[in-house]
Amino acid sequence: MQRVCVVGMGVIGNRHADMYKLSPLAELVGVCDKDRARADAGAARLGVPAFYDVDAMLAALQPDIVSVATGGYEYGSDHYAPTMQALAAGCHVLGEKPISNTISEAEEMVALAKEKKLCYGINLNHRFTPAARIAKKWQNEGRLGHLLFINMSMWILNPTESSPYFQIKALHPHTVDVMRHFCGDVEKVQCFATVAPGRKIWTTAHFSMQFKNGVVGGLTGSYDIERGHPMERCEVAGTGGRLVIDDMYREATLFPAGNPEKLVYTNPLFGGFESFTDTFKDRIHTFVREVEEGVAPEAIDGSGADGLAAQRVLQAAIESLNTGTVVTV
Repeated sequence: MQRVCVVGMGVIGNRHADMYKLSPLAELVGVCDKDRARADAGAARLGVPAFYDVDAMLAALQPDIVSVATGGYEYGSDHYAPTMQALAAGCHVLGEKPISNTISEAEEMVALAKEKKLCYGINLNHRFTPAARIAKKWQNEGRLGHLLFINMSMWILNPTESSPYFQIKALHPHTVDVMRHFCGDVEKVQCFATVAPGRKIWTTAHFSMQFKNGVVGGLTGSYDIERGHPMERCEVAGTGGRLVIDDMYREATLFPAGNPEKLVYTNPLFGGFESFTDTFKDRIHTFVREVEEGVAPEAIDGSGADGLAAQRVLQAAIESLNTGTVVTV
């Protein structure tokens, strides 16, 4: 049984806490937020003590796992300090995405976790679904043959106006991670973006990518489209076939080359995922289970290293957008 604390008791932190309460392998023992009202409200609802200082909580409770669900500028500026504090105290850490909006800080977090041989994961929850696992199984079975291309898209309506690159940094850790999950490391990227009417920042962007294994790919994302329709699609193709994942968990389809019959996984009406919240449940339980089972830190699914790799791609995309050039990651 893993003793767990959550730092950052906003909407996402409360969701983390709820998922730990549901996990048979975890015991939520405390919550922390520098906003005392948020910490107190979460503690009262969850039946655990509230803290307002990370080091004080770590000293008092000595948890095994800490979830860092803080936010900050571009959703990522407040992750560094509590992550470093928790790792220094010997805790495994599951952090929210983006790993950090500063690459050097992300590198420090990943390096400290490696130095201390601790598990460090990022909530890259879009790969933690039955549909994504089945699609990956099809790939591992060789059903796609030699990989050729990947196309990815995701869109939601988010009216927040932050930095010019807010949409790129906050939305696309997920999409780039899914693309890397199937096709490996990205070598080069070129980014184009546009500003929708009434907006002041780059709210819709397209990325052209070349992967180190020769695969080519395209990614389109937007903060300008309502979520009443499907919001995410991933297509991976090779000489042996093509697979498509619709909306993370809704459906995965395999189209074998030269065969008019297709293979489809559909999320079950009963017993399947009921909402996006279930991706948090799966991801968080997976991390707890891997820690409980003693999985090697470098083998953690959706690791800090994965989060850092995704953010490096996005930083290269921003450089490309500013310079009008193809940028090597």
